[in-house]
Amino acid sequence: MFSLKEIFSVTLTLFAVIDILGSIPIIIQIRQREGKIHSEKATLVAGVLMVVFLFLGQSILSLFGVDYQSFALAGAIIIFLIGMEMILGIELFKNDPTTRTGSIVPLAFPIIVGAGTMTTLLSLRAAYSLPNVLVGIALNLVFVFIVLKSSAWIERKLGKAGEDILRRVFGVILLAIAIKLFKSNF
Repeated sequence: MFSLKEIFSVTLTLFAVIDILGSIPIIIQIRQREGKIHSEKATLVAGVLMVVFLFLGQSILSLFGVDYQSFALAGAIIIFLIGMEMILGIELFKNDPTTRTGSIVPLAFPIIVGAGTMTTLLSLRAAYSLPNVLVGIALNLVFVFIVLKSSAWIERKLGKAGEDILRRVFGVILLAIAIKLFKSNF
């Protein structure tokens, strides 16, 4: 039932796709805009989204007549726009300052659980046993929570110049990921 090899593979695959370390500039930006990251809420929502999509993803996409490629392309466009925000220092996704929902959108979805994570979950479900996939999700959520909880400390250690450099570098990486998703699904 449980296989350490499968758990390790699932965990590393999800870790690479979620790329929470690469999202640190976005996390800092959200924390600056919102005043606080709700680590528990973001992690819980991300976990619920992942588990629901693990069980119902194929059915949800079929219900709306959406194929994987279309779903991945939509995710690529969102990732591209977030990358543009990071590089250009502009705000494309306007938030109502009174709602303070940055921990949910865009952090839990689509940063942590985006189209890449969702399609990866469907692939992992086909390749590995369900308990091992669930353990891999849980291990990634623990790491996500630690990074979110440490965002203020990370920001202090980076400083303003380090944050600006990191934001622009990862903005370019996000653009490259978006273009790769677009090319492979178009």
